[in-house]
Amino acid sequence: MLGTIANVATVVAGSLIGISIGRRLKERYINILFQALGLVTTGIGVSMTLESKNLLITVISIVFGALAGEAVNIERYLERLANVVKHSLKFRSERFTEGFISATLLFCVGSMSILGSFEDGLGLFPRLLYTKSIMDGISSIAFAATMGIGVIFSVIPVLVYQGLLTFFASSFNGIMTPAMIAEMTAVGGLMLIGIGFNLLNIKKISIVNMLPAIVVAPLLAYLFL
Repeated sequence: MLGTIANVATVVAGSLIGISIGRRLKERYINILFQALGLVTTGIGVSMTLESKNLLITVISIVFGALAGEAVNIERYLERLANVVKHSLKFRSERFTEGFISATLLFCVGSMSILGSFEDGLGLFPRLLYTKSIMDGISSIAFAATMGIGVIFSVIPVLVYQGLLTFFASSFNGIMTPAMIAEMTAVGGLMLIGIGFNLLNIKKISIVNMLPAIVVAPLLAYLFL
């Protein structure tokens, strides 16, 4: 769990720095920072999507995952969770929920979360999670500067998600193949592109409701690749 703990620590530290900087920045600087963050997120998403070995699996995963997520309306429950935290702690940030959800998706999707957690859980030096910690810490500065304190609470799902992966690493290690991880990464990349579009105000996309695709992709890869 050392890698995940380090990841959580850098996100908290980065968020605090971002909140402090954000209070001093003029609106035009906040806007350009937001646009830069949107472009970077989109670029990372594109690179991750290209890892797919079979784009048909990526397409099917997104379609069925989105339909399943929309039926359950996962976004509504995540927004409720964010709002409960916001009102319980009496935060006034207008972008609390947006910051919480956007940061959670950015920090949780991707192969580094999965492979890094496996590495950590198997007792190896958590090199990937330490690297991810640095990247997430830098990203959290930009996110918190533009979206506020909601970003810092993304450490809760990060801790739960990566903690569970680490805990079950020995079991998953015998099941997850490189092809399964590649397809999961590709689907995560598409979601990051969607987050980038949201940040750039190109179009509002319900990324949270597409989360089941992360499960569908490795299952299809296991069956057909």
